[in-house]
Amino acid sequence: MNSPSDAEDPRGDPESGAPSSAYAGPRGGPRLGPAFGPLHFQLVLLRRMADHQPDRVEEALRELEVSRADLREANRRWQAMVRSPRQQGAVRRYRSVLGPPDSAAPRRVGDLVCEALSWPVPLWPALRFEVLTGPGGAVWNEWLVRAPQAAGPALRTAAELLPWSCTVDEVARAFAPARPLEGTAPTRWRLAFTAPTGPPETGVAGTPGQRENYVAEFTWGLLQRVGVAK
Repeated sequence: MNSPSDAEDPRGDPESGAPSSAYAGPRGGPRLGPAFGPLHFQLVLLRRMADHQPDRVEEALRELEVSRADLREANRRWQAMVRSPRQQGAVRRYRSVLGPPDSAAPRRVGDLVCEALSWPVPLWPALRFEVLTGPGGAVWNEWLVRAPQAAGPALRTAAELLPWSCTVDEVARAFAPARPLEGTAPTRWRLAFTAPTGPPETGVAGTPGQRENYVAEFTWGLLQRVGVAK
């Protein structure tokens, strides 16, 4: 007779991403296979973005041909992998889910040299998912960045800061000196900056023709919303 530790876990293997019994049922969408892979990871990215941009996330789910239930289940399985006592580091987890990185290059951050790994994200062809690792393989950052050959948006006013249009580093460069603020969750970033307001019909608050102080909010490095600083 098997002991409780030897018995098969009906929730599946969180470290390997093996499916749970619920996930193997009819809840899965037509494109969502049992092995946790790039499509599942895109749903993980969308899960946090739904808090700020639910309509855009719904549109993305239709494009990916998956359901809200798929999104929730993918996120549940991802959290199980992250929290598993058997997990062996974020970089190995990303490699197992996304495959070998498209690029791996050294990058200097201050006095330290780190490694930048990046993977394509089909939902956003002009972006890459980047993991920045320090000495010993510690993950310093994990977010969406512009692909090397892709042109970013021209950012001159706050009115041009549209949801999902730009990344943290693009906003920071366009409206330097931007000041990083504490995010509301591990996958969220905020930037405080000053920028011209732009035309009033764009919907970004502020007095037309003047410069205002703004706070931009990002999820997984991608812009979600901008508001006048309080």
